[in-house]
Amino acid sequence: MASGPMSSADSSSLSTLEELSDAFDSALGCHDDSSSLGSDSELNGAAPYRQTDRYGFLGASGTQDGMGQPPVELIRHREVRWLEMTSHWEKAMARRYKKVKVLCRKGIPSSMRARCWPLLCGGQTSMDHNHGKYKELEQSPGDPQWLETIEKDIHRQFPFHEMFLSPEGHGQRGLMQLLKAYTVYRPREGYCQAQGPVAAVLLMHMPAEQAFWCLVQISERYLPGYYSPEMEAVLLDGEVFVALLRRVCPKAYKHLQKHSVGPLLYVTEWFLCLYSRTLPFPTVLRIWDAFLSEGVKVLFRVGLVLVRLALGSSENLRDCTGVVETLEKLRSIPARLLQEDTFMAEVHNVAVSDRDVERECRTQLAKLRKVRPDFRYRPEQRLPNAKAVFDAQQLEDAQQPKKGRHPAPAFLIPEIVVDPPPPPPKEQRRLERERLKEQRRQEQERRRQEEAAEKQARKKKPLGRKKPDTRGKTFHVAQRPMLSLAQEGGEGEEPGPTKRNSAPYLETYF
Repeated sequence: MASGPMSSADSSSLSTLEELSDAFDSALGCHDDSSSLGSDSELNGAAPYRQTDRYGFLGASGTQDGMGQPPVELIRHREVRWLEMTSHWEKAMARRYKKVKVLCRKGIPSSMRARCWPLLCGGQTSMDHNHGKYKELEQSPGDPQWLETIEKDIHRQFPFHEMFLSPEGHGQRGLMQLLKAYTVYRPREGYCQAQGPVAAVLLMHMPAEQAFWCLVQISERYLPGYYSPEMEAVLLDGEVFVALLRRVCPKAYKHLQKHSVGPLLYVTEWFLCLYSRTLPFPTVLRIWDAFLSEGVKVLFRVGLVLVRLALGSSENLRDCTGVVETLEKLRSIPARLLQEDTFMAEVHNVAVSDRDVERECRTQLAKLRKVRPDFRYRPEQRLPNAKAVFDAQQLEDAQQPKKGRHPAPAFLIPEIVVDPPPPPPKEQRRLERERLKEQRRQEQERRRQEEAAEKQARKKKPLGRKKPDTRGKTFHVAQRPMLSLAQEGGEGEEPGPTKRNSAPYLETYF
């Protein structure tokens, strides 16, 4: 499945990285401090109220806090199931990953996300294997250039959340230390502006050290190349998104192509921030539950649903006469269509699988490398889901000896062969009948081959002297008369020796 030809806006965006950065900066600028439905704020007024919702955002009313919530009994039942599953996490991921995926789609209880998210993305395992690493990174001075950039962006991350109200509060200080630690941990990548909202959402649910290792797993396992200076992975996934949109919603695809609305104008903020600055916060959390379980295909599915809701009907396209109107339509989807249960049910029904994403990645990567021979991003670095992350970490643990233990001696482990258990009597009788039947068939085949060989040998045997053909002929047999001795010879002469086979003489006349 290949997408259509690249638009002029797309090709120009691919030519330079500055335009990609400008597109992201403009998207952030449009959402500066107060535009997101449920992330930066849920207010449309001046100063926020001191009343908070269940997620910690100021200005919510008590009636809104209980809307869309499942019954308390159902929440308690799900909490018990997650407690049982996380208590035996390795067994659950090794044998019951499909069950884990189903529970993530239903939504992880708010009280369990601090425990489940690090387990799903592998951040808990990374933290256990790197004791004291975060404190070491936190105490490092860091690059002054990155520190200055982070300091400028800190106040923009969820300014109406109770954690990030004060510049000197524990929320902004913790976010500052977390992002600085990442620049020290990965100095080549440094700091990306889109990592701020992602790290802030993690800090809302867990301590700074856990949030740091979750950010590392998201940046290196789920979305490698997204937060690098080149952002090549975002360029590739933008083209993949257009190809998938062409199949899922042709009407919206034709409209975007007609007005030259490239994917980088709207997909950049969606994917880099994991929709944390775009959708209501309850829906964002449900998206993260599914994303940490099923991987990047969830981002594509969510984006396709958003485009379909905004541009999928002729009525919605009536007012979209250009680029500005189209982008505004994508930003102003009615909130009733973004309610978490309804929206996520539609997301999971989108017919886009991991195989579809991989196939389109290969197709679009070949096209990009023709335009840009220096394109170095490899989609194989990205792991598709939590099960793949778990398997990769298990393999790394098996290949690397644990600290404090001597490496195992290099010798061959003998192979143990275990015979299968004997079959039941009924099955054994059936196998015996089949064995005898096979023996009879082989015996018949052997006899058939022997007979064929004998016939072939008889055909090759030389023929004897040919007998005279006497069919249809009459012949008479007469005995030659015996003459007396007197007639044959003189008196006194003894008869000579008779010839062999000469008596009696038979003459045949024809």
